Amino acid sequence: MDLRAYTRQYTQKDNRIAALSYFGTFAVYFSALYLAIAYVDRWYIVLPAGVIFAFSAVRLYVLQHDCGHHSLFETREQNELAGHGLSPFTFAPFEVMKQNHNLHHAGVGNLEHRETGEIHTMTLREWNEAGFWTRLQYRLYRNPFVLIPIGALFTYFIRYRWPKNTTRFGIMGVLLHNLSILVFLGLLYLVAGTTGLLVWLAFSLLGGMIGVFLVYLQHNFEDTYWDKRPDLDPQLAALQGSSALDFGWWFDTTVACITLHDIHHFNARIPSYRLRACHYNLPEEYAPRRIKFPEAVAALSLKLWDEDAQRLVPFPKTRQTSTGGTTVGAG
Repeated sequence: MDLRAYTRQYTQKDNRIAALSYFGTFAVYFSALYLAIAYVDRWYIVLPAGVIFAFSAVRLYVLQHDCGHHSLFETREQNELAGHGLSPFTFAPFEVMKQNHNLHHAGVGNLEHRETGEIHTMTLREWNEAGFWTRLQYRLYRNPFVLIPIGALFTYFIRYRWPKNTTRFGIMGVLLHNLSILVFLGLLYLVAGTTGLLVWLAFSLLGGMIGVFLVYLQHNFEDTYWDKRPDLDPQLAALQGSSALDFGWWFDTTVACITLHDIHHFNARIPSYRLRACHYNLPEEYAPRRIKFPEAVAALSLKLWDEDAQRLVPFPKTRQTSTGGTTVGAG
């Protein structure tokens, strides 16, 4: 079966489903935030409410991502309007992030354009040739206790105030986006005071950490795919170079099926509310290897792309020298 013809069956948009997903997620987001703030002194309410808020924030981000592909609602204009409406709550300026993400899709799996990826990956050869400070910086960057909490704090609250390519894709849009965030936080302060802001910040950070973990897993697993042109195969880059996570139906629904990233990269026009059906009805010859949660956690130990072995590997215990020997413990 032609895979493109198969996936086209699932590209139909439905504004009724899209609106339910969009406004329903907002309803959960604000309801959970209200409960977390109103019952901040009762841990058995604030904690589950905060976790629900965090996941709803992740879902809003994924819906904005769909709007960037014009795959949520039926028309381009509806998706653009919805995407801008989401941005004060996702902390991601819509137009610049849309354009940056399109560059990511164009460069996925391309070793010569790793700047378009969300998580930077060095090759094993680059690691062996790198100096002490480069290796130390990369070790810290890829450490999950740095990458996930500090990465989330830096990316969503600092870096996205002026994302890469802002001057290329729209300075005014980013400035207006930042102003809209200030308005939202100002209104939250007027309604709920400092407590409201702190509750929002704490669980927004949790949402950011969940987001970074999922973004990491999208292209960082053992048998992912990288190559250089002219050998780069776009279909392999999409299907093998992007993960399919098997965390269950509830998790997929909670994060708007961003877990099924392989099919999304193959055909970004499929709405999030049709991704699961498309993925799980794949013809047998295209059925992917799905990553369960234990393997996903283990993937955090994978750091470098080994061009010879064609897989992602941990840091080596030895480092190749310029003469072809090894230095024990130099990694």
